[in-house]
Amino acid sequence: MPAIYDPATPPRKIGVLGAGQLGRMLALAGYPLGLEFRFLDPAPDSPSRHLGEFVNARYDDEAALARFVDGVDLVTFEFENVPAHVLAFLEDHVPTAPGREALATGQDRLAEKTLFRELGIETPPFATVDSRADLEEAVARIGLPAVLKTRRLGYDGKGQFVLRSAADLDEAWKALGGVPLILEGFVAFDRELSIIAVRGRNGETAFYPLTENHHEGGILRLSLAPAPRLDPALQATAEEYARRVLDRLGYVGVLAIELFQRGGDLLANELAPRVHNSGHWTIEGAETSQFENHLRAICGLPLGQTTPRGYSAMLNLIGTTPNPAKVLAVPNAHLHLYGKAPRPGRKLGHVTVRADNEDELERMRLGIRGSGIGS
Repeated sequence: MPAIYDPATPPRKIGVLGAGQLGRMLALAGYPLGLEFRFLDPAPDSPSRHLGEFVNARYDDEAALARFVDGVDLVTFEFENVPAHVLAFLEDHVPTAPGREALATGQDRLAEKTLFRELGIETPPFATVDSRADLEEAVARIGLPAVLKTRRLGYDGKGQFVLRSAADLDEAWKALGGVPLILEGFVAFDRELSIIAVRGRNGETAFYPLTENHHEGGILRLSLAPAPRLDPALQATAEEYARRVLDRLGYVGVLAIELFQRGGDLLANELAPRVHNSGHWTIEGAETSQFENHLRAICGLPLGQTTPRGYSAMLNLIGTTPNPAKVLAVPNAHLHLYGKAPRPGRKLGHVTVRADNEDELERMRLGIRGSGIGS
């Protein structure tokens, strides 16, 4: 029997599965609220290890899980590839949020797309691929170009292969075959967007403005918020999509949905049942950050305002970090370093800049990029 959340006993110590930069920013948002944190992560050098109690162990180590859960009031996660059976084990001991169904859905691209379709949310065409013959049939049905993806464990462009002609099928199958796959139709989109949503324990919901995202090599490099030229009708559609998912899953916490804009339409790409990289701008750029709102939601507290403070650009620092003095010399620039060792393709931190209007923001962003900070 899953543990039941008791609203009469406000949580004080939060257990977080995963101790990456998202956990770090959760803790930094939670300490002003009087919260304490304990993290579990298999990586001994995790960015959150100094921001709370730290259990260094595999996610499926039941002895470590017992130590991790002992004395915590509530468990959440900052990494959606925690095995779902681990959350099932923890649910018997302590309330968890978001729930197991949301975690399992966010781990499987087929489950995501199927949920979107069930809720009347438009997606690219897709097909399950479990064999070489399935791949041939899926390509015949969906057409080319298309994207072959692993159903699980893909992030930052990993586990994907773009098929542009029939000659690519052998190479794609050699690269990815042997695990459950999904083929998705290639979308000629105008831009990539994301909606960050939050739902409280009482069903209260709030939404941040749509964010425009720019990727390179499958890695998010730049987010602009609110998205330039944001049509209110587009925002309303994104909020309705997110509301359907939140309500269907009985969701508690922050959830992100990645979207393609094609003309006046939005197509859902993926969901993330956690705080999200494209929402980092909210720390300085919104009345309440996504991290604080996640904690408010799971702790049964009123949600904070999601109103933007002007216009923001968030630049990921990939592979190397700049001289902090160089960043901090830029007016309205805010530096976040995660304490991670440099490595090609690794997210080491981010910079957020704010401005009063879009033109000023663009000048600041180009100036930062020209100085070699971010992307």
